[in-house]
Amino acid sequence: EMQHGEEPEPPPSTVPPAENPASAASRTEGPRWEEAAGPARGDVLHLPVQKKSYTEPRGHGGKGEQPEPRPAEEYGYIVTDQKPLGLAVGVRLLEILAEHVHLSTATFINISVVGPALTFRIRQNHQNLSLADVTNQAAMVKSELEAELGLKIVQMGVGQRNEAAPYPHPSHFGDTFHSVLLTFLALACVAGVVIAAAIVFCLRQHAKQREKDRLAALGPEGTGDSTFEYQELCRQHMAAKSLFGRADAPPAPAENSRVSSVSSQFSDAPQASPSSHSSTPSWCEEPVQSNMDISTGHMILAYMEDHLRNRDRLAKEWQALCAYQAEPSVCTAAQSEANLKKNRNPDYVPYDHARIKLKAESNPSRSDFINASPIIEHDPRMPAYIATQGPLSHTIADFWQMVWENGCTVIVMLSPLVEDSVKQCDRYWPDEGSSLYHIYEVNLVSEHIWCEDFLVRSFYLKNVQSQETRTLTQFHFLSWPAEGIPTTTRPLLDFRRKVNKCYRGRSCPVIVHCSDGAGRTGTYILIDMVLNRMAKGVKEIDIAATLEHVRDQRPGMVQTKDQFEFALTAVAEEVNAILKALPQ
Repeated sequence: EMQHGEEPEPPPSTVPPAENPASAASRTEGPRWEEAAGPARGDVLHLPVQKKSYTEPRGHGGKGEQPEPRPAEEYGYIVTDQKPLGLAVGVRLLEILAEHVHLSTATFINISVVGPALTFRIRQNHQNLSLADVTNQAAMVKSELEAELGLKIVQMGVGQRNEAAPYPHPSHFGDTFHSVLLTFLALACVAGVVIAAAIVFCLRQHAKQREKDRLAALGPEGTGDSTFEYQELCRQHMAAKSLFGRADAPPAPAENSRVSSVSSQFSDAPQASPSSHSSTPSWCEEPVQSNMDISTGHMILAYMEDHLRNRDRLAKEWQALCAYQAEPSVCTAAQSEANLKKNRNPDYVPYDHARIKLKAESNPSRSDFINASPIIEHDPRMPAYIATQGPLSHTIADFWQMVWENGCTVIVMLSPLVEDSVKQCDRYWPDEGSSLYHIYEVNLVSEHIWCEDFLVRSFYLKNVQSQETRTLTQFHFLSWPAEGIPTTTRPLLDFRRKVNKCYRGRSCPVIVHCSDGAGRTGTYILIDMVLNRMAKGVKEIDIAATLEHVRDQRPGMVQTKDQFEFALTAVAEEVNAILKALPQ
């Protein structure tokens, strides 16, 4: 049976390093074609393949800990006359090709079907065949492939996925006639739409005129009824505006610091609605029902206020946290030679005693390692979170294996794919349609932009061996710079409510990742864990002790003092919002 999986990146002489996804908002360049020497039976061309990504341009980013962007990887492609080309047909095509070129089917990795085209990469093999060699040999057996599959192969070759160019389509003898016929049909459709619109317009005008005549015939009484109905409609409109118009209120002037902004909420002076500070529209979630009583809430607010106002105390507490050493802290598995290349940042790797272990027999590289750590809140049998790095191009199959084996249904992504020209995370889902990562087929069902700060994607995840299918949701927050903090806490708190509303009632861990799975990931987990404890009625909350508990399970969680202060501020603002919602 064919195994389609991810493989650690081959040497530069065989396949170039992973690509740098281009911005989704950028304009694509025209195609660049290069002829490759090949037999007369099939042309082999270098074909760029269009890719896009969601990026968040920022004025500041990381402090240089991320590596420089690397050249894009090359992919082999086979373009057919079938659109769309089914994933099963594409896999069968590669199986037949493997037989003809005397290669194992496991040699083909990163298989993806886009429209009529099949793209793939080649891992190192005993014949030392490159992508160009395979596509050249595929051209030689083109007719055999077409005969066995009952389709026509238009072109095949090698291309880079970071340069956008359309797939070529076959041209036929009757193209000119077809173009004329399509143009005529299009014009006929346009004419039909125009005529239909004109008819609808005339009917509406006629109906309006009849209504005017009817009102005029009613005399003064009819006029009075119409005025009354209009006034009632205005009252209903104003009532609706008073309910939903708070989110459209102009934002309050920015404070000199987040501390003064939060501290102002503790006073009894009149304050603007919290929604007026939000960068999100009126869809944002209200605080969920909490078991926290008023006295506990005010004690927590006083604790936060003291930390945020007393800069010396905050600095000393952060210094103590920086000096904290987890025990045990051995990371032998992550730092082994076989696993080093699976780490995006060698400084942030899982402890041996707290790491997610994959089933080696189901892994394409027969390894149980992935850079991911279970984060336990209170039940050691069931972690509340899985903190992990953004997948690398050769660990995407490992990521989906972890999702499947841990039964996860929610993914929280806290970084853009690329920031300041530095790759933060490889795209581990298809742009459209489906992609196969080893034995896991991922199908993008929907992608919804909630606001400028985050979007939501839905996936079907299928195990092609067991034929079992699951659904999961990815929440992608876009407004958090590397090693920095969001400009305000409100968008992240709204984002967290949306995540928890989707997750409510489930018993599986939430996957949280940024780029290295430490700074932004640790800050989000710290905020969520503290607020969840408050909602359950816990009366003693120590954020510093909670952070030490999290760092016992993964190193480097919450990287900077600003991120720790941001967590305190977010907790204070959410507690304040919960207190306002409680009966006084």
